[in-house]
Amino acid sequence: MDLSQLRFTKSHEWAKLDGELCTVGVTDFAVEQLTDVTNLELPKVGKAVTAGKPFGEIESVKAVFDLNSPVTGAVAEVNDALRDALTTVTEDPYGKGWMLRIRVPAGSSLDHLMTHDEYKHQIASEGH
Repeated sequence: MDLSQLRFTKSHEWAKLDGELCTVGVTDFAVEQLTDVTNLELPKVGKAVTAGKPFGEIESVKAVFDLNSPVTGAVAEVNDALRDALTTVTEDPYGKGWMLRIRVPAGSSLDHLMTHDEYKHQIASEGH
């Protein structure tokens, strides 16, 4: 995947907007920090989510972290295949490891999120 087409949150989620559907996942940086994912809690289809607020949790052998929504809307689809194959999140975070799709209001944008270059700069400035 061309990462320049994605937008990023400070909490290490990525987002890609296609019309009124926003696909969301976690970044490869987040995956590296987590190491082995042991559990994933995702919302049900239809649940309202708010930008910057948790929509679920990801647990690893190290800790449990909130997953934060990059946009406001309603969950349109959940990647249920991850429940039986958690390693997909770590092996292909920008492809098959996507977590959910959120239906956003018409005319929504991802301009409030970081570009890939801005995200790389954030990680570097945090000493990673």
